[in-house]
Amino acid sequence: MTTRSSVGIGKTRVPLGVVFSLILALLYFPIALLFLFSFSRSSVLVFPLGELTLDGYWEVFGDASLLEAARNSAVVGVASATIATALGLAVSLAFARFRFRGRLPLLGLAVLPLIVPFIVLGVSLFLLLSFLDVPRSLLTIAAGHSIIALPFATLILLARMIGIDPALEDAAMDLGATYGGTLRRIVLPLIGPTLFSAWLTCFIVSFDEVAIALFLAGRDLTFPVFLYGQLRFAHRLPSLIAMAVMLMLGTVVLSLLAFRLGGRRS
Repeated sequence: MTTRSSVGIGKTRVPLGVVFSLILALLYFPIALLFLFSFSRSSVLVFPLGELTLDGYWEVFGDASLLEAARNSAVVGVASATIATALGLAVSLAFARFRFRGRLPLLGLAVLPLIVPFIVLGVSLFLLLSFLDVPRSLLTIAAGHSIIALPFATLILLARMIGIDPALEDAAMDLGATYGGTLRRIVLPLIGPTLFSAWLTCFIVSFDEVAIALFLAGRDLTFPVFLYGQLRFAHRLPSLIAMAVMLMLGTVVLSLLAFRLGGRRS
């Protein structure tokens, strides 16, 4: 007799509980180590840790270059999330409410960055900017991050738009409302939580991204690029690990908020 805790073909069974535990260990053990070493003053990641301290966290708030990099990431994240969400809303509206030639290719182009490796996209954008002689800056990073965030916004908003009865919009326009007024008074209030969820998701994608930012950054670095460059300095390790933990916790909170908002229905 087989049990529900295993699966397989024929007489070969795979214990799901053991496999699931191994997957969780591989995923979360490195994060647990990161959190543990954030309380160490040592510049070498070895056991035993020695005296536990919060000095690494306090140093974060006194490190001007690190805080500036975090601020740059926040600015880029806000800009790229806003652009990607606006474009994703336009694509989802066009696909869900209109019938026109090129409708499927439009959606395909919107989600294409989801399957293109970021390193390939980063090199392509770098070559394009070099060919056009455009200086690299936070604006170029925001443009690149808008591209990679667009698929997330499009798919999240499209799923919500498909769930809204088009008869609501038809009724509003039958009563004399313009299509713009219908969007403002009917559609946007209905998709408000999902819209904010899509924006948060795009912000998280941008804030944590390093490959494209590495190719498109100028003198002003985002936090992941700054962190990558500073890892070669051993004395910076405690504050960098502490900042990485704070970033991870912030990302988890925003992800849970986006997930909760995405599941709401007005």
